Amino acid sequence: MPPSHRLPEALLDTLVASRGRSDRLTHTEHLPARQARYAPWPASIRHEIRAAAAELGVARPWAHQTEAMNLAKAGQTVVIATGTASGKSLGYLAPVLSDLLDGTEAPNGRGATALYLAPTKALAADQRRRATELAPDRVRAALYDGDTPPQEREWVRQYASYVLTNPDMLHRGILPAHARWSSFLKALRYVVVDECHSYRGVFGSHVAQVLRRLRRLCRRYGSDPAFLLASATSADPAAAAERLTGLPAVAVTEDASPRGPVVFALWEPPLTERVGEHGAPVRRTATTEAAYLLTDLVAAGTRTVAFVRSRRAAELVALQAQENLDAPLASRIAAYRGGYLPEERRALERDLHSGRLLGLASTSALELGVDVSGLDAVLLAGYPGTRASLWQQAGRAGREAQGALAVLIARDDPLDTYLVHHPEALFARPVEATVLDPDNPHVLAPHLCAAAAELPLGPDDLELFGPSTAHLLPVLEKRGLLRRRTDGSWYWTRRERAVDAVDLRGSGGSPVQIVESSTGRLLGTVDAAASHTTVHTGAVHLHQGRTYLVRELDLESSVALVEPANPSYTTTARDTTAISVLTTDRTEAWGEGRLHFGSVEVVNQVVGFLRKRISTGEVLGETKLDLPPRTLRTRAVWWTVTEQQLLDALIPFDQLPGAAHAAEHASIGLLPLFATCDRWDIGGVSVPLHPDTQLPTVFVYDGHPGGAGFAEHGFRRAAQWLAATRDAIASCECERGCPSCVQSPKCGNGNDPLDKAGAVRLLTVLLAGVPDA
Repeated sequence: MPPSHRLPEALLDTLVASRGRSDRLTHTEHLPARQARYAPWPASIRHEIRAAAAELGVARPWAHQTEAMNLAKAGQTVVIATGTASGKSLGYLAPVLSDLLDGTEAPNGRGATALYLAPTKALAADQRRRATELAPDRVRAALYDGDTPPQEREWVRQYASYVLTNPDMLHRGILPAHARWSSFLKALRYVVVDECHSYRGVFGSHVAQVLRRLRRLCRRYGSDPAFLLASATSADPAAAAERLTGLPAVAVTEDASPRGPVVFALWEPPLTERVGEHGAPVRRTATTEAAYLLTDLVAAGTRTVAFVRSRRAAELVALQAQENLDAPLASRIAAYRGGYLPEERRALERDLHSGRLLGLASTSALELGVDVSGLDAVLLAGYPGTRASLWQQAGRAGREAQGALAVLIARDDPLDTYLVHHPEALFARPVEATVLDPDNPHVLAPHLCAAAAELPLGPDDLELFGPSTAHLLPVLEKRGLLRRRTDGSWYWTRRERAVDAVDLRGSGGSPVQIVESSTGRLLGTVDAAASHTTVHTGAVHLHQGRTYLVRELDLESSVALVEPANPSYTTTARDTTAISVLTTDRTEAWGEGRLHFGSVEVVNQVVGFLRKRISTGEVLGETKLDLPPRTLRTRAVWWTVTEQQLLDALIPFDQLPGAAHAAEHASIGLLPLFATCDRWDIGGVSVPLHPDTQLPTVFVYDGHPGGAGFAEHGFRRAAQWLAATRDAIASCECERGCPSCVQSPKCGNGNDPLDKAGAVRLLTVLLAGVPDA
């Protein structure tokens, strides 16, 4: 048997046996092979499309592809939520291209049009190639994004029948100029929303309102397109599609594509001799462990991709693996990440396809839309944030029905540690629901302004934009942004473009520009909300593998001036946070304890920063900062306990701050297991006696103005979420708390005080009151 087709069990045995790694494997899951189920082509699909598919090796579609085609041709809004390599593209392309082919027979050659939306430009380019493979040249497929030259844009508007773009370009370039797109919008038959699970949180809420604006303009021009969505597997994809589009949706979830057997291993790196804050033990990093495993797999001739969380980590893993191998094999390992030129990316993809490359260290740039087949193994250096992404990445191996190995390598944090010791959380639970909140007033208000600038808003538009619209319009009028005419319509009043006030991917405020002081070169930007903690004066800032020191943060100009440096330390911001309850929307009694959900105001102020030695984490000193406080109005979930419960939990009042603080940290770390968020999307505060509740209280809040839906999801899943939090703390093998359980990398108080044992007792007494389901 060739080395590249060794059985996955043998590959795993090789990894475990070498270098004394037997104690690092915490669980092995065996996923059985799945046979393909085929269905006939729908009669409504044009023969040209079927013939082109046959030339590409698709004689018959899989059953779920045929189901999606029939629903699309019937005009349904449909979401295809099946696994990686299950042919979702063909499921929506066949009906779209068939209708576009019909449209070429119209007198103007464009009797039907379609719009395709992707979260990245690279994915749109890849999909254009697939469309041109399936349809004759008279179906004119064209990219329309920030890279499209001005002279080509007019041609696309006038003649293209299949326009591939992204939500940002739809928002800024197409909708405000809808009059110039009128012939395209009049004929719009389909809107394809690819990788729709990526539209979550505040970004997803913005995209939901962009799609409502598109639907409104289509109605104005007499079209009513069907929305076709493609998603990684997720919980209740029909509900997520409905929240995104505002239309009832039908989900296709029964995956009929073939799959080879998969061995899925959970792996925990070993403890090192290093210690971190307060003497806590520190594990080897997931990226270092991934580099060693990639080395061994490539040495065994195994075609492997290692997924990492950052661009810098991709470069480091590839470099470490290359250094571990001799010249011939070292040259067969590379890094792959966003920021590469398109021709560089395509060359790497070709080399991986052909087998010239054996090992690739990649960010999630390879997760979306790039067709890579023939891989034998996938390494995941850290949990990618959601189970949907986990299966999306793991599914890159074994894509031609051969056996495959997937290894999840835990990072040193509460969520990863919990998962590798609780495999049922990955393998016995459905993937998460996609969380977004289109009714967030901080998202909705600027889109109402943009919509009014496109066409005056009338009474018929209130239902389209959601229940908060009627309340917000008078508020926008008072602020001088909209004006109401005697006919009841609302008009945009300013000269500037309304869309320019909306940042789809940000959370409000002008982004801070990071500028190299000696050259004036713009290195990048950071959200205004994050600037105080990441680019304050004196901060160490990493950019594309290079280290810079922030010389000055100029808040008036929204500029951080930096200079190249190579300090022996990192920096961590210290802050203070106060939280007050504005409204309590829902409350549940948990015995004597209470669980709440509502609106809060969070006042945060960065007061200084710590310098920590890179090699040991030792604190070298603290520097004070004079930065203004930032106020955030958002949504939160919070819980309270009584004095009697503290007595029952054997927690004296002087130990309560450490117990509550530890419980808060761990619960923030575990919430991403239940809602599609990252720990950096949420914040928390624990107070031994809160003035609004008059009780010990722990808050977890959305880190975005108006909320993003994460805290609400935490409220709905609180019993499971807080039970997982308690179990994660209790099962950690450290004595007093470490990064794997209760220490947080973003703690503004230097992870002090923390009481690991007290947190377990506190959560236990709270959970004892959970009502029976």
